[in-house]
Order: sequence, then C-alpha cells, then structure tokens
Amino acid sequence: MATAALEPAVDRTALFEFLLRIGDATLILGHRVSEWCGHAPALEEDIALANTALDLIGQTQLWLGLAGEVEGRGRSADDLAYLRDGFEFRNILLVERPNGDFGKTLMRQFLFDVWHHLLLKALKSSTDRRVAEIAEKAFKEVSYHLDRSRDLVVRLGDGTAESHLRMQRALDDLWPFTGEMFVGDAVDAPLAEAGVVPEPRSLAAEWDEIVSEGLAEATLKKPADGHMHKGGRHGVHTEHLGYILAELQFLQRAYPGAVW
Repeated sequence: MATAALEPAVDRTALFEFLLRIGDATLILGHRVSEWCGHAPALEEDIALANTALDLIGQTQLWLGLAGEVEGRGRSADDLAYLRDGFEFRNILLVERPNGDFGKTLMRQFLFDVWHHLLLKALKSSTDRRVAEIAEKAFKEVSYHLDRSRDLVVRLGDGTAESHLRMQRALDDLWPFTGEMFVGDAVDAPLAEAGVVPEPRSLAAEWDEIVSEGLAEATLKKPADGHMHKGGRHGVHTEHLGYILAELQFLQRAYPGAVW
C-alpha cells in the first residue's frame, strides 16, 4: 500500500520561528513598498512598485500559512499578520526602515533582493518539501525584483550628480542594517543541520560579491563594515514597526473577525 511521503523530523519550534522570520520580512517590506502606490515619480515605476509589493504579500501568505500549520494552534496567515504585537514579529530591521526618497527605497530593495534571492535559491533544495515548493515559486518573482532593483541602482548611481549623491546617502544610511541578515542563532542551527535552511553566514560572501559588483557599476562607494544593528529576528524593533502595524492591523483590530 502506497503511503504519503513524510517530512523529515525537525525542531518544529525552530521551523515556526524561521517561517515567521521570512514571512514577516516579506510582509513588512511589502507594506513599505505599497506606500508608494499613487506616489511614485513615474507611472511605470508606480505600477512596478505595486507589483513588487503584491509579490511580497503573496509570498507572505505562503510562508505564514505554513507557519500556522507547523505551529498547530489553528492560527491562519491572517491571524499571524494581523493579531500579533510588535515584539512577536521576527523581520530584520532593514525592511522596516522608512521609504525616504525614491533612491533610498530602491537601495533598500537592492540590498534585500540580493539576500532574498540567495536565500530562496538555497531553500529550493530544502529537505522540507513544503519549504522547497514555496521557495521555487517565490524565486522566480524575486529574480525579477533583483534584476530591476540592481538596474535602477546602477542607473541612478551612475546618473546625475544629484542622483549619485542621493544613492550614496541611501547606501551609507542603510548599510549598518545589512549585517543582521547573516547572524545565525539557535533557531538556524538545528534547521541547517537537518538541511532545511542554509546557515545565514553561508550567504554572506556571495551577497557581498554581488552587491559590490553592483555598487562598483553604479560608481558608489561601499561603506566600511562597522557596528551592525540587530534584534529584529528576536522581536526587538525600531519605533518604525509600531507605526507600520498601527496602519496594517487597524481594520482587524477595530473590527475583529471582519471579512470581505
């Protein structure tokens, strides 16, 4: 008699935390990018940013949906998105940084996209079939995100004196938030050992190579590594997340259980 393939035995608590980390990152960045809808400097960019936000929110639905299944407490993706407080969110701090001007938004997107692309590439080979399937789908979307953000960073960095200055300022401001992407902990260790996820630091060298090549082409100077902000993956956030959640969660908090 045929039996369904079973997922490898993993630390369910660690897997739940990892799924929150990636799902929260796409959720918060998707919300940030959506703030440009109707406000971008050109119609083409307005549409492109809206589509990027939709891709990220769609990925959030998959990651948080799986997180709810793994947790086993009956919480849906919507429950996890709308009914948790700030200290329960596990996104990296980079994605909650304010949009700033168009150049800062693009620089944040580029730095995130390179990491996101490499992470999903590794997750496509995950020993957890469900994780691998979501990564396979999301990888196609994020490949486009990276192509677009890199192209625009290069064009603006190597553009006018004004656009170059703005892109350098954005890079200098955001760089101290990039180190958090590569810090491993007790959540990552058992999952990496089981082949479910890669060790965070294993992505660092290739990320640095790709980012450095893009910045060089954009004629931008890569900042020196110094103090790196962290804490988001453990629920310690900047003040910006509270404002994001106040807007994101308002309807569900004001009208619990409301549906379309």
